Amino acid sequence: MPKRSPASKGKSLFGEAPSEPKSAAAPAAYRINIDGGSRGNPGPAAYGLLVRDASGETVAKLKKYIGRFTNNVAEYYGLIAAMDYAQSHGARAIRIESDSELLVKQMRGLYKVKSPDLQPLYERAQKMSKSFDSFRIDHVYREQNREADALANEALDETEGKPASPAAAAKTNAPDKTGPRRIPARFRGGVLYLLEDVGLPDGTVVEVAIFPITKT
Repeated sequence: MPKRSPASKGKSLFGEAPSEPKSAAAPAAYRINIDGGSRGNPGPAAYGLLVRDASGETVAKLKKYIGRFTNNVAEYYGLIAAMDYAQSHGARAIRIESDSELLVKQMRGLYKVKSPDLQPLYERAQKMSKSFDSFRIDHVYREQNREADALANEALDETEGKPASPAAAAKTNAPDKTGPRRIPARFRGGVLYLLEDVGLPDGTVVEVAIFPITKT
C-alpha cells in the first residue's frame, strides 16, 4: 500500500494515515475518538480523529476538510476514516467513541437509516466494521470528545483561513506531563466525568481528591 500524505494535505476524503511506514509489529488494538461538524448544516464540513493505541498512548491526531455536507455526513466520514486508519496500520480490534447518538445507534442497529445521503456511508461503514476481529462503538458526552471536536474545527478554520487560537497551539505543543495532575471534572448522574483526556489505559487505578470549584 503506498504511503499517504499528512492529514491536512491528502486528496482522499478518508485516507488520513501519517506518512511513516507501517511497523512490522503493528498495534493489536486502537481506541479512536471521532467527531464531524458542519458550519451551516449543510455547509463547510470536516472531521477530526484522536487515535490511541492499546496502552492508551496517543499515536495520531487527524483532521480533514471534506467539502459541503451535513453534520451527520461528516460524522460518518470520520468513522470511515478511523476504520481506514486502523486497517492500514494492522489493528485487528478497535473501539470507536463518538458524541453523535444518531451515528452510534444506527451502527448498532437501533435506528434505521432513512437519509439517502447517509445510506451509502452507513453501508460502507458496516462492511468495514466486519473486517475487524473486534469492533465496538460507544456514545460519549461531548466533553469527553473535546479533542476530536477541536481537530474538526481546526480543519474548518484552516479552510476559512483562520489561524489556530493561541490556546490550541499551546495545547498541541505542550510536553506530556508526568506525576500528579489537576484535571477538571463534572459530576452528573452519579458519575464523575473528566473534562480533559488523561491518556491512561483502561484499568488504570488512580487516586482522586475532590475540590469543588462550582456548584451545578
